[in-house]
Amino acid sequence: MKTAVMTDTNSGITITEGSSSGIYVLPMPVVIDGKDYMEELTLTNAELYKALGEDKDIVSSQPSPGALTEMWEKIFADGYDELVYIPMSSGLSGSCNTAKALSADYDGRVCVIDNHRISITLLDSVYDAKYMADSGCSAEEIRAALEKSAYDNDIYITLHSLKRITRTGRITSAGAAIATVLNLKPILKIQGGKLDAYAKARGMAAAEQKMFEAVHKDLEGKYAGVAKEHISIGAAGTMESEETARQWVEKVKAEFPQFRVTYRPLSCSIASHIGTGTQGVAVGITARPLTKE
Repeated sequence: MKTAVMTDTNSGITITEGSSSGIYVLPMPVVIDGKDYMEELTLTNAELYKALGEDKDIVSSQPSPGALTEMWEKIFADGYDELVYIPMSSGLSGSCNTAKALSADYDGRVCVIDNHRISITLLDSVYDAKYMADSGCSAEEIRAALEKSAYDNDIYITLHSLKRITRTGRITSAGAAIATVLNLKPILKIQGGKLDAYAKARGMAAAEQKMFEAVHKDLEGKYAGVAKEHISIGAAGTMESEETARQWVEKVKAEFPQFRVTYRPLSCSIASHIGTGTQGVAVGITARPLTKE
């Protein structure tokens, strides 16, 4: 059986990167002031950040059923017998359940995997799936492995501004105003597709340190005994300049010098909810062995 691997841009994998790696990547839609855009095809991160700065009305959206099935048909036309589709966590979007419903018409050839991940940790799952597919694993074997390892990852993010997340109702406007005056930065944790408050710190430097301490705690506890070549450290964010992004990546690399660090900007659909200036760090286990870059 020839098994294809497919994901969406919420993984941090671009369409271009996916093409060079043998991975099919579906662009996620974003609506700005009522107009539909497709990540990477008709909307760049810089263009989204500009729209956020102009306080435009921005919402993320699910891929259309037609876009999903069109890519599935293309995959089969490319000569694959089956495919695994690994979208963002069902805990953060309804797109996974929509895909599962659509897959019922494909007689088991489409396997939709709810890996309960997003961003840099979803990227690891997708590349693990590709590693397993190239090693001869079937779609069902890949699904079983990814579902078993779904919670072997942790993400910590610090928001620069509370403006966007206030609109989601996760924090009140009054609470956001107090936090802004006191320069309090909320640190959130994403694990298993759930977004929860983790801590708060006064200023970004203190928040960075708390995130690093959280990852060190995970490495010494939850991931103790795991071979370092199977530990992935991720850096992500919505930094508006390449220099700011580079500085954040260098800090993460300096903090965890014994591990491979992978950086990707957060996708446009994620950025639409959390705004610019967000910094994140992640830790997780991979099936494929990693080497330091």
